[in-house]
This record gives sequence, structure tokens and C-alpha cells, in this order.
Amino acid sequence: MQAGLAARRRTVVSAAVRLAVALAIISGMTFTFFRLLLVNATTVGFAYLLAVLVIATAWGLMEAVCAALFAVMCLNFFFLPRIGTFTITDPQNWVALFAFLATGIVASQLSSRAKRRAQEAEDRRLEMERLYALSRGILLTDPAQPVAKQIAHQIAKIFDCRAVALYDRSAGETHRAGPEDMLDVEDKLQQAALQGTFFSDESALTTVTAIRLGGQPIGSLAFRGASLPDTALQALANLVAIGLEKERGQEAASRAEAARQSEELKSTLLDAIAHEFKTPLTSIKAAASALLSAARPKSEEELELLAVVDQEADHLNQLVTEAIDMARLEAGRIQLNKRWRPVAALVSAALSQRKAQTEGRKLDVRIAGDLPMVEVDPELMGLAIRQLLDNALKHTPATCPVSITAQRFENVVLISVRDEGPGIPERDQSRIFDRFYRGRSTRSGVTGTGMGLAIAREIVRAHGGDISLKSSVGHGAEFCISLSAPREERST
Repeated sequence: MQAGLAARRRTVVSAAVRLAVALAIISGMTFTFFRLLLVNATTVGFAYLLAVLVIATAWGLMEAVCAALFAVMCLNFFFLPRIGTFTITDPQNWVALFAFLATGIVASQLSSRAKRRAQEAEDRRLEMERLYALSRGILLTDPAQPVAKQIAHQIAKIFDCRAVALYDRSAGETHRAGPEDMLDVEDKLQQAALQGTFFSDESALTTVTAIRLGGQPIGSLAFRGASLPDTALQALANLVAIGLEKERGQEAASRAEAARQSEELKSTLLDAIAHEFKTPLTSIKAAASALLSAARPKSEEELELLAVVDQEADHLNQLVTEAIDMARLEAGRIQLNKRWRPVAALVSAALSQRKAQTEGRKLDVRIAGDLPMVEVDPELMGLAIRQLLDNALKHTPATCPVSITAQRFENVVLISVRDEGPGIPERDQSRIFDRFYRGRSTRSGVTGTGMGLAIAREIVRAHGGDISLKSSVGHGAEFCISLSAPREERST
């Protein structure tokens, strides 16, 4: 506040000094013409007019108008008859006097306007240079340091501010710069960032404005010691918003790159470990099969134990295969070998490969007769259908059927697998396709790795389709594969 009063006092004193100098110039000219040169009134009038124009050009309209009025009084008193009085005997001199006054005022106004426009043009040029310097500074910010703090220092330096405070709403931090502090505007900073308000104190040269991005306030900026027009202030706020968004974009890109590298590492390790498991599993499977097929007599207990070893080796081999498939899908190393296949053949092949699991179970298979052929990788799409079938068999009681249907809806072929299990709670449905995720209600009662549904979805998406889920607690679950139908009909 004291700084504002001091600045206003300096302005008043400066204006008074300029006015006094302007009147002194007219007084000096009057003394010279009246005492020394002894010229006529016309010459004096032109000299006064020239002096008024010079004053208007140098200082402004107010000083020029005051000088013109004073010059008229001096011309009347010292050079027009009756000399020594403020009366004029010749009426023509009245016309000349008012013509001089009007000419002086109009010329002063025109000169002052030209000077003001030149000053405005210079101010705009300076603003553009400062905004350009700020934009360049924002582009060259160091990602290793807080960008908002660097922007605050750039504003204080470029715009010659005594104090700058930049509040980043997302981070909840205020960054300050400049030789002075602005603790008195902290509440206004918070309010501007939350509500988008604007505050200005001209006496203290303090401004607080919201920083918007997409129409929403993302922060606020306060500065003291600089005065900016509305257009420049808006441009400044926009540049700060771009700088803050640039920082967020860099942080998001860094997180995404770190996540990508982490996923690649996990996929590589998973693939390597799974392949290492394959060798001993193959040996175990071969040994169990050889013992089961050996001609020597075996007891019933030995046969049962060998059957368990053989069956669990198959189960473990299936889990390892799933891990390898998941790693390859995530790494993008799966190559699709697409061929045209009937949907009925895909479903039949999947059921054949799960014959041991489906033996004795109720299956309700309904394939529409007018389905077109689909262009898929038979092995991978068969794996996706098998994963859905395995999931349904695990969650359906042995006495309840598992339904498999295939039909066409407009330009899409739908392959659905429905179970009669307990259903999937709504809280689990958004994550059911995540890797290694298993619903809370099935973690203890159903075996599995949580990779089957994730593998099925990645395979279907690699074919340009998707998998959807319909389920409610107590009414089972239905997984539906959607594949694009061919534009040209191909009969099955």
C-alpha cells in the first residue's frame, strides 16, 4: 500500500514539474519577444504555436493545453492593443486570438494522440517481446526441476516484477519468485484457482488471475510491480497454462514409459521362466506315460498314483502354456495366421480338446445355421473359446448345463458361453479380464491362475473383436465373443 502511495506521489510531482517547465518556456519566450527582439504579434503567435506543439510532442496534452492558454493570455496582455490589459480594441484580433487558441489546442491534441499511439505501439512491441521470451523459456524448462517454479522465476525476470506467486491446483503447491513476498494474497490465490475469480489493486500494482485450461481453472497467478493490459494478461495466463500442461504431459509420458518397460521386463521374465518349466514337465509326462504303458503288472494303488502324476503333469503343462501365451501376447510377438473357418468348426474343435473335462457334463450347444465363415487364426481363436469353456466348467455345478451359442447380429458374429454358477459381483466385473485377477468370491473355492480370461480377451482383440460380460449374483455369467462378419457372404 505504501509503495502504491509513493508511486502516485512521484507521478503527481513529475506532472507538476513538467507543467511548471512548460509555463516557464512560454514566460521566457514572452520576455524575449517583448524586451529584446521587439517583433510583431503575428510572429509571436507563430512562435507560441510552435512551442505548444513541441510541448505536446514532448510531454502530453495536459501540459500543451495549459501552455496554449497561458500563451493566449501573454499574447493578449503584451502584444495586442491595448497592451498591458486583457482587453482587445480591434475585433479582428479577437478572431485571431481564438483561432490561435483553437489551433494550439487541436494541434496539441493531434500531437498528443500521435505520441500516445506511438507509445501504445511501443508498449505492444515490448509486450510481444516479453511474451515471446516467456514462451521460449517455457519450452526450454528443465524437466528435472519443478516447471511451475521455473515459470514463476521467468515471469519475475522478464516482466520485471517485484513479486510473483504461481499456484498449481493439481499439486496444491505455491511457487514464489522475486525480491519481495506476497503472503497477503494467499487467500485470493486459492479463491482464483477454485472459482476462477480475478483481483486487481492498481494502487499497489497487484494482480491475481486464474489460469484456465479448457475453460476450467487449473491454478492461479499473482504478480506485483507490473501493469499489463487485459490482452497481455490473458496471453500470459494462457502461456502459464500451456507450461503447466506441458509438465503434466511430461510426467504422464515418463510414467507410461516406466510402465511399458516394467511390463516388457515382466513379460520377458514370465516367458523365460515358463520355457524353463517346459523341459522338466516334458520329462515327467514322458516318464508317467511310459510307466502307464509298461507291460509289467501294477497294483491298483500304483496305477492310481501314476494316473495322478500324468493328469497333474497335463494340468501343469497347460498352466505353463498359458503363461507363455500371455507373455507373447503382451510383447506383441503373436503372429496371426488367419484362415476362413466355419464358426461351428471352431466350437467343435474346442469341445474336442476339452473332452476329458466335459465328459459327463451337460452341454447345450446351439449354432445358427446361417452363420458366415469368419477369418481367424484357428489355433488362437480355439484357445480363446477353450478358455471361456474352462472358466464356465469351473464355476458351474456338475448338475447344471453349460450353454454355448453362436449367432449373427447385423454385421457381427457372436459366440457366447454361459454358465449357471454363482455369478460375478458388480465390484469384480470391471477387473475380471485383468491378468492374475480372481474374484473375491472364487479365490478359495475355484482353482486357476487368473490368466485365462485375459488371454482370451487379448486374442479376440488381436482379431479386431472384443469380449463382453453379462452377469449378476445368483444368475450365472455369460461371456460373449464378437467378431466382424465378412462383407461377402461365405456359406458354411
